[in-house]
Amino acid sequence: MKNRVITRVAPSPTGLMHIGTARVALFNHLFTKQNDGKIILRIEDTDRERSKPEFEKNIKDGFSWLGLAFDEVWKQSERTEIYTQYLQKLLAEDLAYISQEEVKKEGDRPSVIRFRNPGQKITFQDLIHGEITFDTTELGDFVIAKDLETPIFHFANVVDDLEAGTTHIIRGDDHISNTPRQILIFKALGGPIPTYAHLPMILAPDKTKLSKRHGAWPVTEYRDEGYLKEAVLNFIVLLGWSPQSRAEIAQDGTEDIVSLDQMLKLFDLAKVQKKGAVFNLEKLNWLNREHLKRLSSTERWQKITDWLPPTKADFMKTNELMLQKITPLILERVSTLKEAQALLANGEFDYFFHQPKPSQELLRTTTHLTEIASRLSELAAEDFTAETIKNKIWDFATEKGRGEVLWPLRVALSGKEKSPDPFVLAAILGRAETLNRIKNALS
Repeated sequence: MKNRVITRVAPSPTGLMHIGTARVALFNHLFTKQNDGKIILRIEDTDRERSKPEFEKNIKDGFSWLGLAFDEVWKQSERTEIYTQYLQKLLAEDLAYISQEEVKKEGDRPSVIRFRNPGQKITFQDLIHGEITFDTTELGDFVIAKDLETPIFHFANVVDDLEAGTTHIIRGDDHISNTPRQILIFKALGGPIPTYAHLPMILAPDKTKLSKRHGAWPVTEYRDEGYLKEAVLNFIVLLGWSPQSRAEIAQDGTEDIVSLDQMLKLFDLAKVQKKGAVFNLEKLNWLNREHLKRLSSTERWQKITDWLPPTKADFMKTNELMLQKITPLILERVSTLKEAQALLANGEFDYFFHQPKPSQELLRTTTHLTEIASRLSELAAEDFTAETIKNKIWDFATEKGRGEVLWPLRVALSGKEKSPDPFVLAAILGRAETLNRIKNALS
């Protein structure tokens, strides 16, 4: 019987969780779900000085927001006795020893536990990078613990993977150099060596190290900036991987829009690229707009109102129909829900909810508004669309001068110098309100 696939995601709570950890988690989830396996969240908090509860909470909040759930949660600080037993085993078998360390300052010589390195050549098959060989002689006898109760990263990492029965280790390729030490420890402890897959690093657009100035924020900051989790997952799955048959996922000719269900169907760990993946904030913004467009009208206005201050949200909810009508206009101008919130909170679209009082100076002329009102009154309310409105007045506007006809109409409807075209405005406002606003401008 084939062993069940078991994977783990192992962040350290020494800082806020960033996009690279989220991508590692997503790729682990996809591979594990495809193989009906088990996935463990392992909080690697052996660095007692730098590990903080608030960082652990941030990690869990980030995964919760993305919708990435785990079958089990382990915490290394709660597993000290287990590590001690394994350290004692290596010491008893003379595969490790206590070493008195030299220090530059006068005083006590600290002791550490070092692994007795046999100096072997280590070769392993990486699912992404292929065959990799290291000569471990140059590593010397490396430290695996400060004392029996304080293991360091490499040792605790291997013990946990042995205890969990981890079959596949999927992580960033900055860990490739850690792999030979860990394989030596696996061999010394007599455990099976997992299969490795090292994901390419995420790079800045200029191929330098990714940083916050490039848009690489903590995962929860994307949430707080108003990105949809679906867009963030879509974005990070394309960092180093792309569907082989892009036509299978194309929606409206857009091949880069991938749902989680499609990821589970199409993702192939063996097809992940070797070279670094470039982070592109513009691509994320585009993906977020596309995912917003694909929400139902009800979902979109609900998400927008969730972002508004309570008084503004209450007002919008009493004008639900109008908000649904103007949502496409809002989405044309924003990339995130936070940007949409700013537009509404600043009164950018208030003229849809309150009749404006356009000045004569801004109107310039009202000469043709009476004729426009007459022509538009011929349309039934149910036929009052942007297309029929345009058809009713376009020839007249062309004859009299479009600026002389369409500018005052737009100002009469919005009271603003900048707004959508008058045909769209009129269609959204409806027949009765449009005619009422023209009458108001004439007076």
